[in-house]
Amino acid sequence: MTHPTLLRRDHTASPLPVTLSTALVLAAKGVPVLPLRAGKVPFGNCPDCAHNACGGRPHMKTPGPCRCAAPCHGWAAATADPDTLTSPAWSAPWNAARAVAYHPAGAGLTVVDLDDTAAIAWARLNLPATRTIATTRGEHWLYLGTMPSANAVRPGVDIKSRMAYARWLGPGTGTMTGLPDAVRALPVRAEEATPPRGAVASSSISPAVWERSVATGCRHTERYVRTGLERGLALIAEHPESGAGTQAFAVARFLARQHAQCPGPCGLDALAEQVVNAAVAVGVPEPYARRAVTNGLSLHAPAAA
Repeated sequence: MTHPTLLRRDHTASPLPVTLSTALVLAAKGVPVLPLRAGKVPFGNCPDCAHNACGGRPHMKTPGPCRCAAPCHGWAAATADPDTLTSPAWSAPWNAARAVAYHPAGAGLTVVDLDDTAAIAWARLNLPATRTIATTRGEHWLYLGTMPSANAVRPGVDIKSRMAYARWLGPGTGTMTGLPDAVRALPVRAEEATPPRGAVASSSISPAVWERSVATGCRHTERYVRTGLERGLALIAEHPESGAGTQAFAVARFLARQHAQCPGPCGLDALAEQVVNAAVAVGVPEPYARRAVTNGLSLHAPAAA
């Protein structure tokens, strides 16, 4: 990504807003952009899209039918199409815009947002050097590659990549390097962290027990299913300090593979609850444990649920 220079234009015509000029230069390089209003936030949805009534844009987390011509739905409105950027529906937002934002993953990038000097000092010790951009309070470190976005992965550090936007603050300095494992691991480590003293990982975990009565379409014996489950739960229990969330994912994937050829139902929901409970018992926050197990099961779904 190189620093955008203002477009040459006919000064006898109405000049483009500076933000739009910058956006068009970025878009020409394939970077999806959108305008930001005061407060460094996207413009609000139009009345037809208010409260996500239209269903959202197709590339958002929950796909929907929205084909709105205006820059609705925050980061999901980011585009590199010059016809859209200069369309009448985007004219008023550009005239009122205070800054330009871009969708990092849409440009194949991940931004490590360092909010203060302490976070910068940590990054210099723990992350490989890459292109850096000065911000109001800290720095953006840009890496080649995409990953899920996450806030507060450690004090003063956010990850902006998929389903997120970052403010354009110039090209920065330095050579951009590939996204390292040290950055990819940050969200997992943050979510797996043991809750502070006095806190709990979950306040609503209830016991779950797999019974043969809920697995009328399972090909396996009860002993076979219970043995596999117990081995998996034991593996999770062996990771009280770190890695329990990853282990829960692996156990769920193993269980799903076991039952991939069963006509179903196999009672996987009850098995999943026991895996979630085991992860929570060693300090994994329930939302993360549940997401890890759901992702593991989804990789090899059985023939019938």
